[in-house]
This record gives sequence, C-alpha cells and structure tokens, in this order.
Amino acid sequence: MDMFVDVLIVGTGAAGLYSALNLSDNLNILLITKDLVDKCNTSLAQGGISVARDKKDYELFVQDTLKAGKFKNCVAAVKTLVYESIDNINEVIDFGAKFDKEDGNFKYTKEGAHSINRIVHNKDETGKELFLSLLKALKNKKNVRIFEKTTLIDIIINNNICCGGIVIKGEERINIYSKETILATGGIGGLFKNSTSRRSLTGDGIAIALRHKIKTSDLDYVQFHPTALYDNKVNCEKFLISESLRGEGAKLINENGKRFVNELLPRDIVARAVYDEEEKSSKPYVYLDISFKNKKYIINRFPGIYKKCLESGIDITKQKIPVTPVQHYHMGGVAVDLNSCTSMENLFACGEVSCTGVHGANRLASNSLLEALVFSRRASKFINKSMDKITLLNYEDIKGMKVFKNHNVINKNIVINEFKKMGDGIRNELVNY
Repeated sequence: MDMFVDVLIVGTGAAGLYSALNLSDNLNILLITKDLVDKCNTSLAQGGISVARDKKDYELFVQDTLKAGKFKNCVAAVKTLVYESIDNINEVIDFGAKFDKEDGNFKYTKEGAHSINRIVHNKDETGKELFLSLLKALKNKKNVRIFEKTTLIDIIINNNICCGGIVIKGEERINIYSKETILATGGIGGLFKNSTSRRSLTGDGIAIALRHKIKTSDLDYVQFHPTALYDNKVNCEKFLISESLRGEGAKLINENGKRFVNELLPRDIVARAVYDEEEKSSKPYVYLDISFKNKKYIINRFPGIYKKCLESGIDITKQKIPVTPVQHYHMGGVAVDLNSCTSMENLFACGEVSCTGVHGANRLASNSLLEALVFSRRASKFINKSMDKITLLNYEDIKGMKVFKNHNVINKNIVINEFKKMGDGIRNELVNY
C-alpha cells in the first residue's frame, strides 16, 4: 500500500505533537507511533519544564546548563533554548496546558544544578498534563491524522533526500511518501536492563541514521538518574522518583541514616555518589527521605509518587524511599542544527532522538521537555517557510527505487552493537550484553 502526505511525523511525544501543532493548517500531516499514542516518555515526565524567569535570568540559565553539561554543550543551541523558553511555555499554555500557580504567578520549583527556582510544573505529573493538552489541541486540526501501532522500519531515500518512510501497521507494509519527515522517535531506554523509559523506545531513529550514514553525535553521553524506586525486578521500566522531591528538600541518606552527598548537584555526580554508597553498604539501594515534611503538603505536591509508593508498601509521609540509579536519558542522538535539520535533506529530528548539543555531557534537570518544545517548533517554522519549494517526487520515479530489503531486522540490535563499543558502565547495562 502507498500513501502520500506533506509531512510524516514519527512519534507522538511532546516533540511530535508540538511540531504538528506548529505546522501550517494547509498541510496534510500524518503522525505515527509504534505503540498507543500515550505510550511515550513525555506522559511519564514528573518534575517539570525549565523556563527563564525573565530576561535577567537568561545568562544564569545558560551558565547553569553549560556547567551541568561539563561545558561540552553547543553554546548557540543553549542560548536558543533559553531565549525561546518563555515564548514556548506561553504557547503551550495557549494550547491548554496548566501549571501550578500561587497568587496568579507560577509556583516555580528548583532541581539539581539550577541556581534558582525556574521550573514550572503541574504537581508531579507535568509530562502527562503537557501531553494531554497538546493531544487535545491537535484533535482540533482537521489536517492531521494519527496512526497507532505503526512502526517505522526504514526511510525512503533518493539521492540523499528523504522521501518518506516504510512502516508496518498490523500485517500490512505501507510506503508513506512525504515532502518532509520528522523523526521524534524518543530515546534508548528500552535497550537497557533498567530504565525509567518506555520499553518500546529502542533507539529506532538512531538505528536508521546509523544504517544510512546520517550524522550522529555524542552517542556515548547516556544519563543515569540517581533516584528510581528500587525493586528486585530486572529488564523492566522503573518508576522515577522525581528530582523535584530533592528540590523541595528531600534528603539522600545511607543505611546508617547519614547524608552522603549534596542532593542538588548535577545528576551524574549524585548518581555516582549513590553507586559508591551502595558498594560500601549491604544494600543495593540508598534512601530518599521527605517524611519530615507536612503530610498534607507531600500528598498534594507529589500525588503520583505518593500513590505509586503506597502501592509498593511505602508511605512516603512516614517512611524513607529505597532508590537506586537507572538509565534515564540520552544526550546523544541524530545530529541536527538549530532548525532540527539532519545531514539528510528533508529529514528532521526532534526530542530525545536528536542531538542539538543543548545538554552536553549531562542534561540539566527539566531541560528535556523544553528542548522538545523549542526545537520542534523551530523545525515546523522552517518547514512552513520551505514547503512551497519542495515537490513530492513523481511516484513513477520512486516506486521501484531500492530500499532497505531486510525489513525484519530488529533496529535495536543495530544500536546495541554501537553501544557495545563503549565503556563498561554503559555496556554492562544493555539488555542483551
């Protein structure tokens, strides 16, 4: 079966939905997702979205991001992220997103490596709020369709020009020809034994890029979050205990009840400290304690975490939470410029699958959703301006073109093989290493 659209978007997280919302209404747009539409990491995000408090905060926000990233960041990308943060938060509010306020003003919170409180949030379910508001707004666009349970297995290429994608929907193979294609396929968490990511996110976009020699960058920059809820299961999705708890005062303590690290240092430093503490102790976890806070405050501020921990037999208003680091985020990915353009013409990458250079070697807390918003909107604006210059190739010219033939190859193995070349800290955590 063959389909023809103006823009094919692969992924229905924040980057995919927001890019669709910012594309012109006269374009024929198709979004596809390999699972159900809500099975994305965006809907799991707890802590919030970073945003400059005002123009006076620009430089400090830039420096916080660079410092957390070990100064391996692309400075131009960081400045773009920070300078456009306020506009994007205002736009998602216009689309219906709601953030916690006090006396009519944002109730900003603070997380690790931020100098000041600059994170907007909706209790501890910010990602879910963002996802649902963007999805609701998208349903009002008559020029947009969404296909669930539809897996991209390869892209269609002609002379280093992306002309769409080859997908599997049920038992049917569909060639989707498009003028522009946006990869918003998410991260690599499903490749790891333990991750906070959806298990279906297995680096598909990166695999396709590697196969076709599309430029990638910083693939070895993998972030482990210091505080996931500990359990003794393996090869599964772990429940994140948001950094916002530490931002609101929660303490990390060892089995002797003593603090061992400044909880608001960058994530890589805190995760390393937790690993070191676990090696010294008799337990494969440490504790995160917020029980000294007011019970009503804890339940109101962190209802999702409170409920999930209670299901595991832990009342966080009275008990310490056992936590351990797990894979959480990938700073590397498909290399893009400030408009999310890849090294292949008419192919874009947004969100975690991309490498904008914003995060450097270690992502600053709550910059991921902001990056997805800022750079997917830039991609859409670029497409809106350039679409009139693009002509969909004649079907007769491309229907017989050579495409990747072994469609049964598992994309994740391509990425796993790439990651096996890296250090033990990454390699030993892979699913089939």
